[in-house]
Amino acid sequence: MQTIILSIHIILAISLVVLILVQHGKGADAGAAFGSGASSTVFGAQGSATFLTKITTVIALSFFLTSLSLAYFASNTSPVSDSLIENTNQPQTNTKPLDSIDTKDLP
Repeated sequence: MQTIILSIHIILAISLVVLILVQHGKGADAGAAFGSGASSTVFGAQGSATFLTKITTVIALSFFLTSLSLAYFASNTSPVSDSLIENTNQPQTNTKPLDSIDTKDLP
């Protein structure tokens, strides 16, 4: 389940970035008033701004929901019992201290 939500989260993040980059800023309307031709779009002069704004809002809300669900899953996972830190804190029985090594045993 966590993998599916993570995949959806990545897709939402990429699409959110693309939608934000596609939108025109508020300064682009001032340029259209002087004849730059930016106001002639598929959705009309005002229609594209509201359409892209609504789509961006829906994707942003979905992104936040997947973020919260991933954080919930991360907080409820149990820690791994065989971690490296736990293994280093436990004394090992097969090793000798460095003081007890006889140099005659070395080749």
